[in-house]
Order: sequence, then C-alpha cells, then structure tokens
Amino acid sequence: MSSEDLVRLERWQDAGGTWRVVARAPRAITVALCRCDAGEEVDRIRSDSAELIAYVGERDSSED
Repeated sequence: MSSEDLVRLERWQDAGGTWRVVARAPRAITVALCRCDAGEEVDRIRSDSAELIAYVGERDSSED
C-alpha cells in the first residue's frame, strides 16, 4: 500500500505540478511541490516514508 505522502506526490504530479528534492537523508526526504507554469514552490512534503523515498530514487526532480 502506498503511503499518504507518495499518494500526495503522485496526485500533485498527475494534476500537472512538478517537484524537486530539497533535502535527502538516509531515511528521510524533503520534496518541494512546484507550480507547472513558473516552477514556484507552493508546498513541501517532509517524509520518512520508505515508499516515497523509493519512488523518488536518485532523481532530483520530476523532470529527471
């Protein structure tokens, strides 16, 4: 089952938003949620969800 944070990120991306990794730690990640037009950050997800960390993997943004 997907974590709430992963569902939130996927929903953001499905709606056309982009994201970028702001910080990584071995067991945590911070992802900035950005607008699709100018890339302005509008929110962040700070999570220790293994599912979210695995989904993002080594990517730095949704553009990778």
